[in-house]
Amino acid sequence: MNSPTIYSHDDPVLQLDSISVRYRVLREPVTSIKEYALRWLRSKNSYADFWALKNISLSIQPGEAVGIIGANGAGKSTLLKIIARVLRPTDGRVRVRGVVAPILTLGAGFDPEMTGRENIYLNGAMLGFSRSDMNKKMATLLEFSGLGDFIDVPIRTYSDGMVARLAFAIATDVKSDLLLIDEILTVGDINFQEKCKIRINTYKETGTTILVVSHNLKTVEELCDRVIWLEHGVIRAEGKAADVIAAYEDEREQPIIGNIQVTHA
Repeated sequence: MNSPTIYSHDDPVLQLDSISVRYRVLREPVTSIKEYALRWLRSKNSYADFWALKNISLSIQPGEAVGIIGANGAGKSTLLKIIARVLRPTDGRVRVRGVVAPILTLGAGFDPEMTGRENIYLNGAMLGFSRSDMNKKMATLLEFSGLGDFIDVPIRTYSDGMVARLAFAIATDVKSDLLLIDEILTVGDINFQEKCKIRINTYKETGTTILVVSHNLKTVEELCDRVIWLEHGVIRAEGKAADVIAAYEDEREQPIIGNIQVTHA
């Protein structure tokens, strides 16, 4: 595994300045495309603004391991997609230094009709590697994923755990400065989850910056030094992992908790 690009610790790997993401949502439900088109032609569609993220500012330094927690719908996955440049913010600016290796929606970037091996070559090509490069990586990828003969059957036959194994093996075999992980640590068996934790800790030791989204608070506390608590698209609190997780579990409404910084919407 290659070492990441080295930056001065004065330069953040990630800088978000007042990031907001707005979606337009129909006020009244539509049951068919035909109904939507007729209402659109008659100018009868009415929309409301839904802010998935609102005024998020964040700076992450090289080598940090940062967790993002919050209830479903809090904006966690949206935030990772903004950082990975999958989505564009409605407002604000995103600055990322170096190479980003994202593991977002399970199976994203895979063709379900292609085999696991073919998908390795496909993902390698998307990351800028030649077939020859991927041939050199293949043995290591197969060993870590532990898929055995399943590597040569279509992805559509894989369980979620098998897809997670392959996605994690590919993403973490690439030289990267920022590793984005969304919920993949909750998929697969205990042995695979432990392998993931060991590899993530290896990345931390080599100076890679890591951003983890997970509902598994124990894992977040084990892996991360700092935690950000998102609530309804805003930063509710951020600080030391143990402090923020305790606040999230025990006292969400408390305005000041220990030595963590709390931010209201």
